[in-house]
Amino acid sequence: MTTTKTAPKPAAAATPVKKVAANSNRKHEFKTNDHVVYPTHGVGKVSGIEEKEVAGLVLELFIIDFEKDKMTLRVPTAKAKAVGMRKLSSPEVVGNALNTLKGRARIKRTMWSRRAQEYEAKIDSGDLVSIAEVVRDLHRAGGQPEQSYSERQLYEKALARMAREVAAVERTDEPTAVKRVEGMLTKKAA
Repeated sequence: MTTTKTAPKPAAAATPVKKVAANSNRKHEFKTNDHVVYPTHGVGKVSGIEEKEVAGLVLELFIIDFEKDKMTLRVPTAKAKAVGMRKLSSPEVVGNALNTLKGRARIKRTMWSRRAQEYEAKIDSGDLVSIAEVVRDLHRAGGQPEQSYSERQLYEKALARMAREVAAVERTDEPTAVKRVEGMLTKKAA
């Protein structure tokens, strides 16, 4: 009985990354340089579209840069809608969110841990009006008691997330948007 040896298979080379041409025939809802909202990370900018082989499958990916967080995210183009990625809110939605800030805070009489989970879920939903509700509910005016550390963290996260989207929609910078949001909150208090 003879045995034949086969030559060892060469090690798999690094998977090549192909940039997809900007004018490719595929239609996508998001294009390079579009600002988008990824629910759990906020406003980012599509810096390109690439094809990459992962586990033997060739995937087309959006490359999204979050400059403020110094982070890059790659999202399969086919899954973008399913994960909740969306275009920036319209000016009308921004107006609704800013008007939400003028309303009375609606704080439930439940344990803080439960409310914190609900606030976190609203922030991570990516819905601008829901984020505005969190900002409104956690805002403390001058005469009110101080916030706990975790309340302050959630408030700042919601405020930053809202301000980034308002800034992107209104084509201004983030500090200006923060002042605008906080201005709406003080109008409520007056």
